[in-house]
Amino acid sequence: MNHNAPLPPLSPRPLRHLSEVHRRVVTAGRLRTSGVSVAEANEQCRPGGPWQQILPGVFLLHPGPPTSEERLHAVLMYAARESAAGVPAQPGAQEPHRPVYAEAMITGLAALTLHGFSSTPPLLSLDRIDVLVPRMRRLRSTRGARIVRTSPLPTAEQVTGVPVAPVPRALADAVSELTDAGAVRRLLTEAVRGGHCEPAAVVRELNEARLLGRPHVVDAVDSLLAEGRAIAESRLYRMVQEYGLPDPVWNVDLRLPGGPHLGGLDAYWPEQAVAVELDTRAPRQGRRQEDDALWSEYARKREHLERLGITVVHITPRKLRDSMEQQATVIRTALMASGDRDPAAYVVVLPR
Repeated sequence: MNHNAPLPPLSPRPLRHLSEVHRRVVTAGRLRTSGVSVAEANEQCRPGGPWQQILPGVFLLHPGPPTSEERLHAVLMYAARESAAGVPAQPGAQEPHRPVYAEAMITGLAALTLHGFSSTPPLLSLDRIDVLVPRMRRLRSTRGARIVRTSPLPTAEQVTGVPVAPVPRALADAVSELTDAGAVRRLLTEAVRGGHCEPAAVVRELNEARLLGRPHVVDAVDSLLAEGRAIAESRLYRMVQEYGLPDPVWNVDLRLPGGPHLGGLDAYWPEQAVAVELDTRAPRQGRRQEDDALWSEYARKREHLERLGITVVHITPRKLRDSMEQQATVIRTALMASGDRDPAAYVVVLPR
């Protein structure tokens, strides 16, 4: 066969039923079901031929460079289980118009770009695209694809028809390959400032990936947590304004008259004895004792204040982001219920 000669019609299964990208990027298995043997496919991929093999078992049905979309789908086809990448289970079964990939999703810098990050490189400039698969899969990283293993596999998010790892997981996989402190800090800051996720979720994934022992990552995390607290405080201010809550006193310390320090609060309504505390804790690698001690401090403070008749509303940054109106309702209800409670103990309110 001359490598410039066109293949015979792909029968008995023509590829026109597939999505546009799947007419350009196909697996060896799908070609076989369309009547194209491995030998015929390899012949078409000889120098100067109309096709090219861009990953093991994955073919690009045109001679030019792949588009970013084609690269994404090629990596997923390489990593996903063949039976779930669009091949029908039985002859005559309905073919999918949109590719379906099982046990594979884009992660790392490519995933962050798909999620809309501005501090990540364009897809076409990436030498390799990271793809997340179950730990037991027998796959090797190869040109254009870096295999990242995990257990359990997170639930993928669909972005432009492509399964993508959630932002915290994608961040951890990207950071694992970065040694530049500035690049790590930019990624983590954009994740929080851009509203993609909360700091605690990012730190949790970095902790799971055992990345918090790297000094440049620790420095970036410290900046991230400070950024996250500032954003949460800003959302708390906005909630009070937008939902017409009475103005509290902000960032105060409470003390008993002539007695011990009771703790700091983010917002406090003295007349109603209602307090709001933001929970911005995040787990840190190797700091389990510190985490437990901090949680114990939170719990002791809350119990002590409530014994004094002060209602404490505990709010996480994620709740402020995702359900601000609901949190405003919780606080308003606590303020309205203050008249039905016994008067709180007298406390001294000091600026923090």
